[in-house]
Amino acid sequence: MTDVTTLTVGVLGGTGPQGKGLALRWAKAGIKVIIGSRSAERAATVAAEMDDGVTGMGNRETAAAADVVLVAVPWEGHGELLASLSNELADKIVIDCVNPLGFDKQGPFALPVAEGSAAQQAEKLLPRSRVTAAFHHVSAVHLTDLSLTDVGIDVLVLGDDRNATDVVGALADAVPGMRGIYGGRLRNAHQVEALTANLIAINRRHKAHAGIRITDV
Repeated sequence: MTDVTTLTVGVLGGTGPQGKGLALRWAKAGIKVIIGSRSAERAATVAAEMDDGVTGMGNRETAAAADVVLVAVPWEGHGELLASLSNELADKIVIDCVNPLGFDKQGPFALPVAEGSAAQQAEKLLPRSRVTAAFHHVSAVHLTDLSLTDVGIDVLVLGDDRNATDVVGALADAVPGMRGIYGGRLRNAHQVEALTANLIAINRRHKAHAGIRITDV
């Protein structure tokens, strides 16, 4: 078992729904969390609302202070932000949970990414970091609803550094009812990111917050 309670986890985009939800759940599990945002003041305000020892800083300060960094920013700003933080993120585990999606009258769809996926774009922009991909299919509604004591979801963790994917899997396991499952190399991240469009379509049709489960493991 990998002990993650000694780590500091930074969440870039931590004032958004998914970033905030994961930060809240990790803080409840006894993990030190820093919320990052373009606005340090906004990050501090959101952190104070959590009242779980969470702190808030600007994105650059968060990246510098954390041991592990979750990237939960909108796809439109993904590349520019990571390129600007390459020094701060060097030698750190970076978890990319960004889904490059578009929306039109027919619903959600996966956008083409020159590098293959958001995670592979991160890998290219952060050559000194240990880039992984995970937490793409987690419902922000379930994360922030603390009356839900079992979120009931599996998280696919992808990456080429097995020590890094073990740490990310342990971060998933720290959330009640969540399980981290190794899902292969980073080159396969595009399949996981694109699946989010299907899940959004399912949830819209059924007015639900469905995720995924891996059977027989």
